[in-house]
Amino acid sequence: MTKRLHIPVLLEEILDRLDPKPGETFVDCTAGLGGHAAAVGARLAPGGRIVLNDADAGNLERAAGRVAAEAPGVEVRPIHGNFASLPRRLVAEGVQADAVLADLGFASNQMDDPERGFAFSRDGPLDMRLDPAGATTAADLVATLPEAELVRILREYGEEKAARPIARKIIAARQEGPIATTAQLAAMVRRVVRTGGGIDPATRTFQALRIAVNDELGSLEGLLAAVQRGARMHGWLAAGARVAIVSFHSLEDRMVKRAFGALVRDGLAEPIGRQPTVADEAEISSNPRSRSAKLRAIRLIETGKAQPPG
Repeated sequence: MTKRLHIPVLLEEILDRLDPKPGETFVDCTAGLGGHAAAVGARLAPGGRIVLNDADAGNLERAAGRVAAEAPGVEVRPIHGNFASLPRRLVAEGVQADAVLADLGFASNQMDDPERGFAFSRDGPLDMRLDPAGATTAADLVATLPEAELVRILREYGEEKAARPIARKIIAARQEGPIATTAQLAAMVRRVVRTGGGIDPATRTFQALRIAVNDELGSLEGLLAAVQRGARMHGWLAAGARVAIVSFHSLEDRMVKRAFGALVRDGLAEPIGRQPTVADEAEISSNPRSRSAKLRAIRLIETGKAQPPG
């Protein structure tokens, strides 16, 4: 089977919002396969620096190699880990970002590899870890969580109306044996939910479990809190820094909208471009993954002498 080429979403719009300049420092919180970073890197030489962060060590290595090859003359610094802890690490290393991007989607190689367990188009282990070295898989959650917690996860993270009957089905099925593969779980959900309103009935369940496995909303909350602190103290964000976040579902977008809106109301930032910016029909046609992408971006307002980080 031919693997899809990974195409970075909203690339031109992101370059416009971040407006990278020679000598600046760009922080990519979710490096993926390096598509966005390579394009930004071409505008940072001479003397610029790119910090690449990703929870997937394999993709981080691929991204670092690509950016180094496509952006000669730019320093590339890879950092493995969850982006929620990245601002603290940057402060510890004395790095200030002029431009920051977090693309909250997934690299195509993660989605296409059935061994990662993110999709149900092909059968594979029920894993869903962004960091393959992480402790907890989706199979662990469906095997151990009580019914009430499964209902909460499906309802809150998947916005699944049939959360309770799906949770009951999982509880009953695991009494008969382990739920170990994506095909098992998808078939189980489809027996409960006959129609998905235009999407596969299993989609919301898979989204909910993936979010829970990787603590995606908790990580985003941590990053947004760091942006809010940085807007006030400039510990890891330089004065006038531009911050762009691409979300792919309403839970994430609401969080970004609320956090960025608070900074704008407090006079600490100004919006850049349309909020949100979405892909046009031409991009959606060439890259269907971009259909659900929403870009929000702000520029920090220089309010005077920066305070030391606290």
